[in-house]
Amino acid sequence: MPGDQTAPYTTDSHTVPRVTLPRNLRVAPSILSADFAHLGTQVDEVLEAGARVIHVDVMDGHFVPPITFGAIIVEAIAGRVHDAGGIIDVHMMVERPERHIDDIARAGADNITIHVEATPHLHYTLAAIRDAGCTAGAAINPGTPADAAREVAGDVLDLALCMSVNPGWGAQEFIPASLDKLARMRARLPDGVVLEVDGGIHETTAAPCAQAGANLLVTGSAVFGSEDPAAAYTAIAAAAGAT
Repeated sequence: MPGDQTAPYTTDSHTVPRVTLPRNLRVAPSILSADFAHLGTQVDEVLEAGARVIHVDVMDGHFVPPITFGAIIVEAIAGRVHDAGGIIDVHMMVERPERHIDDIARAGADNITIHVEATPHLHYTLAAIRDAGCTAGAAINPGTPADAAREVAGDVLDLALCMSVNPGWGAQEFIPASLDKLARMRARLPDGVVLEVDGGIHETTAAPCAQAGANLLVTGSAVFGSEDPAAAYTAIAAAAGAT
């Protein structure tokens, strides 16, 4: 398992996660665009290039039209990611995500992010994620106000995710208004909450997102859709000024 972790322990409110999210600027390759005939090899390539956060998009065919994968894929890559000192960042684009938290956590997820639009029980579900030993994230769609997760930010929120495309499909164009939204989210969130951005991140958009306040940049097709995922990862990280 990755560093900066201890066994979960209970506070007066909610379990403290076993993993600490990176506070420095990081690029997180998303396996949504990977070649699944060579998934393990491609994950190893970006880990060897320096990636320490691997992003996994779980889609159910209801909250978003596509169906992708779930706990089985998380479990399949968990060992190699953790052995490299990395963490698995699961983005759940599913309706009623509270029903799936335990399975995803047991499979090896380190962070689980749910959508504020996907459940009426946001605080409960974020607390359940933390009780499962993971850090808890809340994602917002392009049309959702920037302060949608603010009510839970001081209690059970470890990460806020700004979607810079409409969720559900890879290889979309970055929505320019996302930069202003990121800046507003960063200004309203506690310093300890990681700000993630997902959608249309490549060599051109990575630096502006970092300058707007994001410190975890998800990139999918720009890495795994290239002929050399490791080189593409390195180029995007360098463009962003990430470690």
